[in-house]
Amino acid sequence: MRAPTIRDVAERAGVSKSLVSLVLRGSDQVRPEKREAVLRAVRELGYRPNAAARSLSEQRTRTVGVLLPDLRNPWYVDLLDGLNSLLHAGGLHMLLADARLNRRTGQDLTGPFQDLGVDGLVVVGTLPDPAALGAVAERIPVVLAGAREPVPPGVDVVAGDDEKGARLVTEHLIGLGHRRIAHIAGYGAVGDLRRRGFEATMREHGLADLAVVEPSDMTEEGGYRTTVRLLSRRDRPTAVFAVNDIACVGALSAAGELGLRVPHDLSVAGYDNTSIARLRHLWLTTVDNAGHEVGRHAARCLLDRLGRAGGEGRLHLAVPTLEIRGTTGAVGG
Repeated sequence: MRAPTIRDVAERAGVSKSLVSLVLRGSDQVRPEKREAVLRAVRELGYRPNAAARSLSEQRTRTVGVLLPDLRNPWYVDLLDGLNSLLHAGGLHMLLADARLNRRTGQDLTGPFQDLGVDGLVVVGTLPDPAALGAVAERIPVVLAGAREPVPPGVDVVAGDDEKGARLVTEHLIGLGHRRIAHIAGYGAVGDLRRRGFEATMREHGLADLAVVEPSDMTEEGGYRTTVRLLSRRDRPTAVFAVNDIACVGALSAAGELGLRVPHDLSVAGYDNTSIARLRHLWLTTVDNAGHEVGRHAARCLLDRLGRAGGEGRLHLAVPTLEIRGTTGAVGG
């Protein structure tokens, strides 16, 4: 049986082939009744556009490369969901790559995407050398999502307000009566901003001398080892604020092994409000970093750049909120 063509759709809908093409490209220059007639014909005929032929005629692949620093981080799931929902609505498809794997094998991080001719690139999270994006940004639109590293001109940055989020959780712990508060810190610009928010809030409350910052690698194992060190201090903290939820899970494990009850003996808070934080047997107090909104806005920035090339890069910060759950409580509560 012959596959339906764009000509068949046009005849069924009673419109021209060029108008069908406009509808399939998502153009806003088509009257609603004509758009509905075309979409109805597409459904009735089971028409599927020839992606290869359309790419040749439009000189676009209608694909977007998405480069992730680590596929294991659950926060990226919410971001990717927001990103994909808007890209899909715009007729674009995501191609994912793991930057961690590419670095390990010595591959160019963006080379495979450029070879495939993607229309744009979204870089998610912290990369070791964001300046390397400059050459790519000269050819295709590039958006950095979920990180705050310095970027070349013309690259949009969409992230959460990490310093504000760290202030929210630190104020919460101080409000519960905690004074000896430790921060399991991270790396990169995001880690620096979260540490800065913690330290500034402690200083504003006259608690700078009681604030402890311990570096970590932002993994569960790193959170565990760092918390063991913190809880071995003579003046051990009564609360621990971890740079992310994964490190926070490690902190919970350390507290449990040392016989401390959470939150009665130790309050623990994370950051990112990942699916891990919402597991009932963990139920972490954490900062919601608006991952879905970050993803959607990153997609919007990319779609804008595809429709209007050039211009200075923009910065958009999503507003964080604090999710108070079962791992924080009053001192001695």
